[in-house]
Amino acid sequence: MNLSVLHHLFVSRYCNDVDKTSAKASLSLCKYVVILLLILSSATHCHAQFDSAEVLGAVKDPTGAVVPGATVVLTNPAKGIKVTRQADADGSYDFTNVQPGEYTVTVQATGFSSSITDRFTVNVGARQRVDIGLKLGASTESVTVSGAASQLETDTSDRGQTIQSAEAVTLPLNGRAYADLSKLVPGVRQSLLGVTSNPPRDASYNINGLNSQLNNFELDGIDNNAYQEANQGFSNQAFSPSPDAVQEFKVQTDNYSAEYGRAGGAIINATTRSGANAFHGGAYDYLRNTVLNSFGPFLGTGCKADAGAKPIWRHTWRAGYQRQALLLRRL
Repeated sequence: MNLSVLHHLFVSRYCNDVDKTSAKASLSLCKYVVILLLILSSATHCHAQFDSAEVLGAVKDPTGAVVPGATVVLTNPAKGIKVTRQADADGSYDFTNVQPGEYTVTVQATGFSSSITDRFTVNVGARQRVDIGLKLGASTESVTVSGAASQLETDTSDRGQTIQSAEAVTLPLNGRAYADLSKLVPGVRQSLLGVTSNPPRDASYNINGLNSQLNNFELDGIDNNAYQEANQGFSNQAFSPSPDAVQEFKVQTDNYSAEYGRAGGAIINATTRSGANAFHGGAYDYLRNTVLNSFGPFLGTGCKADAGAKPIWRHTWRAGYQRQALLLRRL
């Protein structure tokens, strides 16, 4: 029921039919109720993750001829998600808007055994080709197909590199800025704006020699560039998630498709962790102090007060994450 209708019913029932002795108290109560209803009615929608990865391929028989009309099922075992497509007249199939993760492909067709691939990984922004060769037999039989997923992206000419979550968590990051791992990609260097400016400009990189403000940041398929004046000068991103919240991100430095637009530099496309079928998570503690520090070779030579002292350098990071199943598995 619409909130405005609920508001009208509540006011007509509880706010109008009151006696004079309780009129003042009731009006005060009605005032708070109306404010609460206005707050609830102004709530915005929560957007789910939107990703641009793609899984495509062709279904063929033992002779190499295409098999039209085959039923193709893309499955994410971790989330229990299944999507079904029918192969077209050319035996081709295409799954779009696929979230990064591990998948299998199952194919069934009349006169052939059911075929299922080994698990393969789909990275953010990838066009993963998985061609399936069927074998003659009963549909009740099942055949496991190994190596069906192509190791190279032959369906796109873009150039770049994917940074996985393991790298984002294990590699040292000064300031815990996940985007700094972009410097692992050939052609990427830290812009002077990220070093000499005050304060340093976050996520500022010269990629293939271009201006750092020509890059395009995306988060879960949504524009994540800092356009607002309040953020200009501090970061090129509107929002920078914790490395623990990032599943992976891809830096596309050249020949990316027209779907991204805007950028004269590179595309930095990140995807956040999503839910799974089981509760699990992790925690860690990074500690650096003076216990394992050594004495400098010249320490204390010119100042008696410093003699015997170790250089002080303390750094502590404590973090963790969890992946909840009930509320997040479909996001």
